[in-house]
Amino acid sequence: MTTKLTAHFALEELVATQHRAIDNRAPPGVVPTLRDTAARMEDVRRLLGNRVITVSSGYRSPALNRAVGGARTSAHLTGRAVDFNCFGFGTPKAVCRAVAASSLVFDQLIEEGTWTHISFDPRMRRQVLTKRPGGRYVLGLDDIQGDVR
Repeated sequence: MTTKLTAHFALEELVATQHRAIDNRAPPGVVPTLRDTAARMEDVRRLLGNRVITVSSGYRSPALNRAVGGARTSAHLTGRAVDFNCFGFGTPKAVCRAVAASSLVFDQLIEEGTWTHISFDPRMRRQVLTKRPGGRYVLGLDDIQGDVR
């Protein structure tokens, strides 16, 4: 059975993981946050021409976050982040350009190379980053403006 959070996003896809040995069920207190994240992803979907968004990571339990090498303060831990592709729209860089140029409210938008990361932390900084080889994050999409990690 599918638990719809919004018209196009289900709870099951926002907690799915390839790490079958790790329990990644969202605690009840995280589900309302995932519903809000899904609603914000509907805005992203509309911006991208209502094309299908394929989620590769949403909520991560602490165990899953450790297993995938996520940051200790990752917004995935609270259900406020989504890693995704929108193949019908274009590359992750094209997706990031469209989102960054829009009026959508987000905290971080990261062009990760083969996917896009977006988070909706309450700070809503509209911080745009690019992940460079070696795992270094730099401000902006095209020009290296400065290290942030």
